[in-house]
Amino acid sequence: MTYKEAVEYLYNATPQFQQIGAAAYKPGLDTVRRLSRLNGESHKKYPTIHIAGTNGKGSTAHTIAAVMQSAGYRVGLFTSPHLIDFRERIRVNGDMIPESEVVLWLEKYLRDTAENSISPSFFELTTVMAFDWFAKAGVDIAVIEVGLGGRLDSTNIITPVLSVITNISFDHTAQLGNTLSAIASEKAGIIKPGIPVVLGEGDIPEVREVIVDKANEAAAPVFIASDNIPFDKAIRSLEETTYIGTPFGDTVKAALSGHCQTRNAATIFTALLQLRKAGYNITDEAVARGFARVCDMTGLAGRWMRLSDSPLTIADTGHNIGGWQYLAPALESWQHGKLRCILGFVNDKDISSILSLLPRDAVYYFTRASVPRALDPETLQCIAAGNGIDGNIYPDVACAIAAARADASPRDLIFIGGSTFVVADAIASLR
Repeated sequence: MTYKEAVEYLYNATPQFQQIGAAAYKPGLDTVRRLSRLNGESHKKYPTIHIAGTNGKGSTAHTIAAVMQSAGYRVGLFTSPHLIDFRERIRVNGDMIPESEVVLWLEKYLRDTAENSISPSFFELTTVMAFDWFAKAGVDIAVIEVGLGGRLDSTNIITPVLSVITNISFDHTAQLGNTLSAIASEKAGIIKPGIPVVLGEGDIPEVREVIVDKANEAAAPVFIASDNIPFDKAIRSLEETTYIGTPFGDTVKAALSGHCQTRNAATIFTALLQLRKAGYNITDEAVARGFARVCDMTGLAGRWMRLSDSPLTIADTGHNIGGWQYLAPALESWQHGKLRCILGFVNDKDISSILSLLPRDAVYYFTRASVPRALDPETLQCIAAGNGIDGNIYPDVACAIAAARADASPRDLIFIGGSTFVVADAIASLR
């Protein structure tokens, strides 16, 4: 089996949420537990940090991994979805799992399960593959990002040293519930007896109540970052964010500069304080290095990501109402030239609510990503028109980028977003 054949098997022989959406969602832990037992329950061979939340969990996971790596630990990192290469999901000290290891693991899986009635989803297979690779690679600790929800997510077979819930807002309501309390209850499912939990944002009373009640039931100490912001001030620019007066030094410069990142930073600082308390040797220098170099140390991409300087082209994977509550004001504040937005969405999002937030004086280019779940640009154009936004349609992201660039002056800003997969196509087309 070649690597190409292995990835084609993963994509085509198992249900994949990234491609087909809700039809691939397989709640419950029985299958992943059986698969894990067949592989020696590798997740029990090293400590883990478990991170859930509606938005910000990817940035939080990558930054904590970068800090731990800077502190001298060998760190596994499991995140989803990937942008270009499947192997982005599974990293050790920033290096993607080798192609040969993906092939070896899948060949072993096909041999070992030939006589077992196991029919795992794409994410279940990927989760156990990651856990096994981290054990084989000899990690000191692994940072594990929840795929969807928490309680019934495949990653929830672990018992971590720290649980982190970044925030709760509306997303994947068909799977998680249509109230914030219901969604919070699913996310709270990662809380384990006696294990400290950090809640990043406790501003919404019904969310706070659910998380705190669940933590109290589990005798798990809970720390709410938004109650005691662990820095005095944050100074943002397009290039970086500088945090003043942190527990890890007077100044910490961060590579991530999106509007949402100050809230993520409060969550991360709070989590790092708990890891210090648990005995991890995290120096101020390690924190500074991890924040400053998170992208090149862990491969993080797509978060207020600069793709070009002339015209300035920014991409962001924010894809739900919670994310756009930060993105929309950032776009609204652009004052140097014309704002040009290349947008595409998947077909299971509350698009009207997102469009209602967007500036009306921008130029819009409607397109679709190269995944089956993508909403066709004609439908997006109609929904946008109903929200007072006009724009032209383009068959793919590359065509939309070419049109925006042809129209733009050097002072304009081109923004690309709406879907993780639109950003992935943009990165691929501009390589």
